Amino acid sequence: NTILSVLYLLYLWRKAIFCGEKLLNLIHNMRNRPIVALIYDFDGTLSPGNMQEFGFIQAIGKKPQEFWQESDEIALGQDASNILSYMKLMFDEARKAGIKLRREDFKKFGESVELFNGVKEWFSLINEYGKSKGVKIEHYINSSGLAEMIEGTAIAHEFKRIFACSFIYNMEGEAEWPGVAVDYTAKTQFIFKINKGILSVRDNKKVNESQEEVNKRIPFPHMI
Repeated sequence: NTILSVLYLLYLWRKAIFCGEKLLNLIHNMRNRPIVALIYDFDGTLSPGNMQEFGFIQAIGKKPQEFWQESDEIALGQDASNILSYMKLMFDEARKAGIKLRREDFKKFGESVELFNGVKEWFSLINEYGKSKGVKIEHYINSSGLAEMIEGTAIAHEFKRIFACSFIYNMEGEAEWPGVAVDYTAKTQFIFKINKGILSVRDNKKVNESQEEVNKRIPFPHMI
């Protein structure tokens, strides 16, 4: 009985070592699995139109063409950013129509945003394909649309980070000023942030720090 007990203990010990080695190998492979970043615009890429056209513009009593023409006129007349101009127009017209612009209100509008056929299914399919090739897929939004509205869409949970325009909110939770305006320059900055693994919109230090290529989380050739 003593010999059998010792042999059984040796068996358990060897099995534990074997399982431990498998676990360490799994952790090592996960840590060293290359990451590919898929970076999407939103309007016209995942959705067949501008997100404001799926409920918001109708709620303020305008037609899409009318809204965007007024936005362009603000930008042209003030020699201003087209992005800040449309954000101002949204703010002004919502106030005129008695519509509160809280985060939850933007998300509610986001629920109505249409997506191209196949978009909802795309993420799980490409994730599985990447996994079969030993690659980890991460999805990012880099858009001049509104982050709060994108957060209300059916695919918001698929993204590691949504880099997009957003508002600053007062103590009552209502939008009162643009917080982030994403133009072409900002889009470039966000690509560098993804490259270095920086998820903060506010950060302007780490993104400008020199970093060895081997230390960058997602190399540029691994971005699509």
